[in-house]
Amino acid sequence: MTITIKSPPWRVGVDVGGTFTDLVVADSDGRTEVYKVPSVPADPGEGVIDALLTACASLNQPIEKFLGNCQFFLHGSTVATNTLLEGKGAVVGLLTTTGFRDSLEARRGLRKDPWDHRTPYPPVLIPRYLRLPVGGRIDAKGNEIEPVNLDDVRIACATFRDEGVESIAVSLLNSFVNTSHEDAVAKLVRDENVCEWVSVSSDIVPIMGEYERTSTTAVNAYVMPRVATYLTALQQKLIDMGLKTKLLMLQSNGGAASLDQLIRQPVNLLLSGPSAGVGAMQHLATGIGENNLVSMEIGGTSCDVMLMHEGRVAITDALSVNDYDLVTPSVDIHTVGAGGGTISGIDGAGLMYAGPEGAGANPGPAAYGLGGTRPTVTDAHLVLGRMRPGPYAGGSVSLDMSLAEKALDTEIANPAGISRTDAAAGLIRIVEQNLLHAVERISIQRGYNPGRFILIACGGAGPMHGASVGRKLGARAVYIPRQAGAFCAIGMQHADVRRDFVQVVMRELNADTANVISEGYTHLAKQALEALQNEGFSEENTEFGYELDLHYEGQQWDVRVALDPDAMPDEIRTAFEIEYDRQFGHINPESRINIAKLRVVGIGKLPPLEDPKFDAVKVEVSPIERRPVYAESARDFLDTPIYRGADLSHGQGFVGPAIIEEATTTILVGPGDRVTVDALNNYMVTFVTED
Repeated sequence: MTITIKSPPWRVGVDVGGTFTDLVVADSDGRTEVYKVPSVPADPGEGVIDALLTACASLNQPIEKFLGNCQFFLHGSTVATNTLLEGKGAVVGLLTTTGFRDSLEARRGLRKDPWDHRTPYPPVLIPRYLRLPVGGRIDAKGNEIEPVNLDDVRIACATFRDEGVESIAVSLLNSFVNTSHEDAVAKLVRDENVCEWVSVSSDIVPIMGEYERTSTTAVNAYVMPRVATYLTALQQKLIDMGLKTKLLMLQSNGGAASLDQLIRQPVNLLLSGPSAGVGAMQHLATGIGENNLVSMEIGGTSCDVMLMHEGRVAITDALSVNDYDLVTPSVDIHTVGAGGGTISGIDGAGLMYAGPEGAGANPGPAAYGLGGTRPTVTDAHLVLGRMRPGPYAGGSVSLDMSLAEKALDTEIANPAGISRTDAAAGLIRIVEQNLLHAVERISIQRGYNPGRFILIACGGAGPMHGASVGRKLGARAVYIPRQAGAFCAIGMQHADVRRDFVQVVMRELNADTANVISEGYTHLAKQALEALQNEGFSEENTEFGYELDLHYEGQQWDVRVALDPDAMPDEIRTAFEIEYDRQFGHINPESRINIAKLRVVGIGKLPPLEDPKFDAVKVEVSPIERRPVYAESARDFLDTPIYRGADLSHGQGFVGPAIIEEATTTILVGPGDRVTVDALNNYMVTFVTED
């Protein structure tokens, strides 16, 4: 069923991916339309403007009028991530406590793989000659035992000026319990006017753990100039073109915040884009009445997996991007290199591999005809009859069967001595095994039974693999949004504004700590409310979540527990041990429990956007054609009906094998799988028979 948007005010969500830039426009009645254009890696903002112009042309709206009628404009950007991955950040200088200039390079002194002594760590973002010491010391309890030496700061600033430093990071020992030394150093650095950009650890990540705090601050300083310049320029361009509201950015925690709030903390944008899936999952959970969901969002380059348990998507502080360790509130996302552009071939041992390297937007898969010669997942699906040659992704590219066949023959089939069909099927088999492991990593390995969950297959490539992975996983069913190819951009339409605040406590949990917890929560909630009010929210439109980080005495790592703010110590212990037992399978009832951190999450509630509901129809649906499509269960091509998604409405359904061609994706329904269209105009796949 085709839906046409009609009436402003508009909501706009833009997700800049590695291959495509997706823009979703929602009208006042909740109807949405998706616009997809190729990304421009050299200037992501160009892709955003291209998508806007495409939308305005489709809606027959002058861009000034369209932007002037925008209620919200939300943007998910990969600029921070790409800056770090590509090593194109600023020249950074670090001011740190005397004796600790090498902690950034020494890291934790541990390797993730204890048997691997050869693989080097990534280059340190700040070379040693730009990591300069500052005299002075705060002890672990926050007492000053040596005054800060501001002459050291002046000397360092002179060095930074001579070396062309573009951004400065300040991270002093124990600043999380007493910020006075960092405050004095930061003030002098700004007065010295070495550069515009200054990152202070007690402002960005006030937590215990000197290496993680310094690493996070260093990354923030490294990406800040490029990210701030890009986003500020984009916001100004949108304002010049007619936008009257604030540009909202998606943070790693799945919530939005204005650019004004984030301009000095771009480290919070490292998962901007993928984290928008939280809003989409929460919206779907409400719409379908299910709160145990796993999303598998597959784009051109990667697959992002998230899990929602009883309506909550897990948030973590521990984030590693390209092996740089960070502490920033982030959605718990597991990412693998598996997407439509994942490259395959034969390795030196004569074995087929798939990924993690991807073809990107340009040259893209071989079938795009843009110069790529190595076979990808898209090429394999085309050869297996699962995709149609010709215009693809709204006509932005075209799929050429002969180029896909040539790539598979040259790189896999001929070297391995197998047929082209076996090469394509083998490529898909390897990729789907990787996808299965990715979903198991965030479900089974987190202590969740996947049989209790519905798998959301989304992203442009997700619905091609959803039914197969869901069946292998043992999921209850597979749910496919009709606009699956713009899942994250749609999620932005349903994201609330979110701010996270944390306070280190380091106290034993007992009857005497109830007041400490209460006072800490009150202090953090006040900060959260002030931040949300600065974003334009009244107290009536705000909500607060309260959490504690706890561990058994003697343990180093914490377990995060969501609680009522008035919970008493015995209730806190019970909640902790329930979560501890779920994660690790045992508890220690005789051990003391220590509090590590208090957390308050402030939520600014944006007006909800309701999906329109559709009446069921009783008209039998007919395919637009039939063609041979390879079925893994049969290990052969089967005569398969092809349906046009626009022809399918609520209440209609059929049993596979089948292909459904949608505007932003293609859906593969396996033999014996039943697909139905629900009241939200989306697809539910259930498993009727076994392979």
